Amino acid sequence: MFEFVTNVIQKIALDIRRDTDVIFQTNRFLLIFAAQMQNQEPSIFRLSNGIRVVHQYLPREVAHCGFMIGSGSRDELKAEHGLAHFLEHCLFKGTKKRKTFHILSRLDAVGGELNAFTSKEETWIHASHLKEDYERAIELIADIAFNATFPEKEIEKEKEVIYDELNSYKDSPADLIFEDFDQLLFGNHPFGRTIIGTEESLQRFNRNHLERFRKRALNRDNVIFSSAGNITAERLQTLLEKHFGSFKLSKAPMKREPVKEYHFDNRVVKKDIHQVHYLMGMPAYDFDHKKRPALSLLNNIIGGPAMNNRLSMRIREKHGIAYHVDSNYSPFSDTGIFSIYLGTDKENLKKSKELIWQVLNEFKHERMSVRALADSKKQIIGQIALAQDSGSAIMFNIAKSLMLFDRVDTLDELFEKIHEISAHDMHDVANEIFKTDRSCSVTYTY
Repeated sequence: MFEFVTNVIQKIALDIRRDTDVIFQTNRFLLIFAAQMQNQEPSIFRLSNGIRVVHQYLPREVAHCGFMIGSGSRDELKAEHGLAHFLEHCLFKGTKKRKTFHILSRLDAVGGELNAFTSKEETWIHASHLKEDYERAIELIADIAFNATFPEKEIEKEKEVIYDELNSYKDSPADLIFEDFDQLLFGNHPFGRTIIGTEESLQRFNRNHLERFRKRALNRDNVIFSSAGNITAERLQTLLEKHFGSFKLSKAPMKREPVKEYHFDNRVVKKDIHQVHYLMGMPAYDFDHKKRPALSLLNNIIGGPAMNNRLSMRIREKHGIAYHVDSNYSPFSDTGIFSIYLGTDKENLKKSKELIWQVLNEFKHERMSVRALADSKKQIIGQIALAQDSGSAIMFNIAKSLMLFDRVDTLDELFEKIHEISAHDMHDVANEIFKTDRSCSVTYTY
């Protein structure tokens, strides 16, 4: 679906860059946003216990599969700050039949990779492996997700690991500023809390906290097993029934605190740094909003991953006052964020802000020409085509689409949604979203 054109994966990119557990690069690698990357439609089915499965056949030697849990840090209670991320860590600390070493070695021994990450609204356990190792990966993911025992000794050791992660995170202002921005915009809402938690909140957690949160998250409509690789749907279903089918899941839906208000302010923070980091943004459309596709395309034009985006051409190439500048549109289930980040010298910050609003106001005051809009659509379609090289991104995207919309669009349907966007749509979106009185910012300065 079009939400995977520039918004879903840029959202994941933001969430992943906020969680340093993930081993791959986040800024540009996650320009992978087609919900379905082959002409062949994905297979969708349910296991006997109700778990939904989506599989995209890819005739490749390397396969990817993962278990998506549709809950993340925003689903924590106030006293659970950081628990979703902590649970993700502790799932790897031992199961009913494996110790940590055996968990970590199971796929590594055959050249595969096992990983996990937590975002605001989801948690993933995922694997990349050779096609002949499908069963090995499936069995391991099932064991981790459902049989983790959370040994108290390992829990306490893992807290120390996360304390170090917290400290290393504080040394990365380009990442930390996004968390401070969320806190500023959302205030005391769960969206305003960091994914990783704090030392104080982590100290309180024990096995009972982990068990309760896992039980709450593992309900049958809140989980999806996703696969992209060289295996038939029939064979995949057999393996999943064998290793996942016996687990019982709750039918009680998770309840989320809705977003009711935003806070608009400008925060300046002094830090021991050598470059000013600036992040500004405003509320934007959620996943279900009918104007989301237009904002996704607009975001790609303004500050997307292509080197010829408007912000880069204006601020970096024309004026030479910033090395890194981009925009991001991050839609969630009931809200969204449009933001612009840049790093510059202190003396260039004022000029950079003026240029940012200069670019945004151009879209508010002028409609795009037929030629410019057509070129922008062609660009994003080309990016989608290039994204077909990433099997792991396909695996993430088809699961996300199924979770949100209970379907996965074909590539032709995706392209049709892009072609339907008009210059009028783009103009309306710019005037609805780019408002100075509904914006806020965080500045790290020296």
